[in-house]
Amino acid sequence: MNSKVKKIVDRSRAAGWVIEPLAKELLQSYQLQTTRFVWARTESEASKGGEAIGYPVVAKIVSADVIHKSDVNGVLVGIGGAEQLVDAYRTMSRLPGFDGILIDEMIAGTELIIGAKNDPQFGPVILTGIGGTSVEIYRDVAIRMAPVSREAALDAVTSLHGAGLLQGYRGREPVNLDALSGLIVSFSEMVYKLREVV
Repeated sequence: MNSKVKKIVDRSRAAGWVIEPLAKELLQSYQLQTTRFVWARTESEASKGGEAIGYPVVAKIVSADVIHKSDVNGVLVGIGGAEQLVDAYRTMSRLPGFDGILIDEMIAGTELIIGAKNDPQFGPVILTGIGGTSVEIYRDVAIRMAPVSREAALDAVTSLHGAGLLQGYRGREPVNLDALSGLIVSFSEMVYKLREVV
């Protein structure tokens, strides 16, 4: 574990989870690609961050006290300019534990979740599912022990009830299943390496 990863893990222990900008930095430390983002802690940084990413952008609350951002109106999408972004910053600054906003590029596609848990009995396990914030409603997930092989990752994805959504359903662009499987493999390897510290 490099020093940057250790600092992120140590900083996150008190909250019991890693806030999103630090989670993105953690992923990047293991060569996992993320969306382009800026962590803005002032209105000026927010304005500059929006210009750096390029509008439209997404703004999200950064707070160790807010786990489900959408539950507290801590996510705003389609922000088209600096004035709107600064307004979002001011609104979110009133939320509990405010530590700035995450400014993220907007991307389109099929929403999936990839997560992990260090199970006391089985060790690190990987969850893959359809949906992001809606995953708890769909409950369409597959769980595999980490690290996973490319074959196991592909099996997890194709075993989902909503797997058809990934294959170009009703004219939509199909997901690159080979790239998705590779992402799951790389994520599972990171989780396995971190199993002793989280």
